[in-house]
Amino acid sequence: MSVPLPTFHNRGDRAYRVTLTGLAALLPLLLVVVGAELAVRAWPSIHRFGFNFLWTGRWDPVTEVYGAGPLIFGTLVSSLLALLLAVPLALGVAIFLTEFAPKWLRRPVAFLVELLAAVPSVVYGVWGIFVLIPFLRGHVVPGLKAVLGWSPFFSGVFYGNSMLAGGIILAIMIVPYIAAVSREVLLAVPGSQREAALGLGATRWEAVWSAVLPYGRAGVIGAVMLGLGRALGETMAVTMVIGNRHDIGASLLQPGYTMAAALANEFSEATTGMYLAALFEVGLLLFVITVTVNALARLLVWRVARGGSAGSRAL
Repeated sequence: MSVPLPTFHNRGDRAYRVTLTGLAALLPLLLVVVGAELAVRAWPSIHRFGFNFLWTGRWDPVTEVYGAGPLIFGTLVSSLLALLLAVPLALGVAIFLTEFAPKWLRRPVAFLVELLAAVPSVVYGVWGIFVLIPFLRGHVVPGLKAVLGWSPFFSGVFYGNSMLAGGIILAIMIVPYIAAVSREVLLAVPGSQREAALGLGATRWEAVWSAVLPYGRAGVIGAVMLGLGRALGETMAVTMVIGNRHDIGASLLQPGYTMAAALANEFSEATTGMYLAALFEVGLLLFVITVTVNALARLLVWRVARGGSAGSRAL
């Protein structure tokens, strides 16, 4: 015969459940509140400039004419350049750690790679100014101009602060994020996938290429998109090396500007209502882009991770 639990236990359980539910609802509610506040503050700019704000290149606080075209262009170009440089390196590190590295080496290397994410952004910026830019000016850019100077992507004079420097800094900063998530996604791939490929006579690399990577493709793409979301929102390091010039140009050797850098640089200078509204609209655009990218990335990672017992580690 079962003994009924005291009433205070049931009340305690209900109170505990209600409290946890309320706390869990606070985070998505906070996201909605932030988006709504940005939209309200940006409404004067949205009402005045409309969709032209997205591609107009003029940013003139004197005449109260604003367009975020160069900011959006600089954000996308620097982030895509960072992905182009970071993805092969990060994916190579993840494959090495999960498939080829000896067990005694896996944990120290993984720790050192993930430790890159703990370095403050401003430290990367200082390193970029005093180490990366002189190195590019003295050793990398002359060779690029000698080989690819005929293309519009490497034309013009290189002064140091440029889209190229910003993309390289971003690449270094997003490598640990992509590598860590890709590693956990590959660990979530069932061992039977590897065993089946090896049993059919494939080499270790062929097993990785033909069985492991296809199985975890969605998760790896999610890791790349998480890195993209991190690159889109990066502020201080990029602000210090990208040049901060409102301009759209094909050359990676010329200065550029990003949405995050504009917010960091110009909020203290905004003295009029329309200037503030334009900056809030830039913030709203950046908010929508980063939330969308990160949400899609999480969905792709969960798609792979939820299937296996090891999948929880990829979350």
